[in-house]
Amino acid sequence: MKNLREKIIVSCETSPDLKSYQTILFEWQKKFNLVSKNSLNDAWVRHFLDSAQICEYIPNNAKEMADFGSGAGFPGLVVAVLTKNRTPYLNITLIESIKKKTLFLNEVATKLDLQVRIENDRIENLTKKNYDVITSRAMCSLDKLLGYALPFCNKKTICIFPKGKSYSEEIASAQKLYNFKCETKDNLFSDEGKILIITDIRPIKGENNAKNTRNS
Repeated sequence: MKNLREKIIVSCETSPDLKSYQTILFEWQKKFNLVSKNSLNDAWVRHFLDSAQICEYIPNNAKEMADFGSGAGFPGLVVAVLTKNRTPYLNITLIESIKKKTLFLNEVATKLDLQVRIENDRIENLTKKNYDVITSRAMCSLDKLLGYALPFCNKKTICIFPKGKSYSEEIASAQKLYNFKCETKDNLFSDEGKILIITDIRPIKGENNAKNTRNS
């Protein structure tokens, strides 16, 4: 585990694109509230390294990935930077409903020459398609997140959701509405959180229940 943490740190520290990304974030943060002000002093660990570890759980053969509620690009845009040369066939879609944040995502993508698709819309308004991987970080509770993810999943879809210290309570609440397989992985950059690897999501009470959960 220690070796993996060091590997991720070295990979990020040697990435000029991630350093440029951080610079752009700090510049835009002066005008727009993209991330919590309290997290800026430790942004490299709390946002960039925390997002980078997601790459370890993305299958090498994955071709389509969606990042729900991308915000300032964590984790989706960080993943795009780190996989640009490693797996250039991975198509990443960033979904963000707030206009100023999508403007920021476009700015970073343009300056770093990242071939990502950016959707400025709500998840439920998008055309449904199956993704190999779905990620999301700090968007909403797990039960609602599974409701959003379900229409975009097939039996092989892997959902990678970092969660905070209340992750076990979130899992318990979600299990009242959905059947799913869940592995918990240590968050290498947070002692409190875990990374949930979720597959095979099925609603317990049917599709109408899933829709109600997403819209509540």
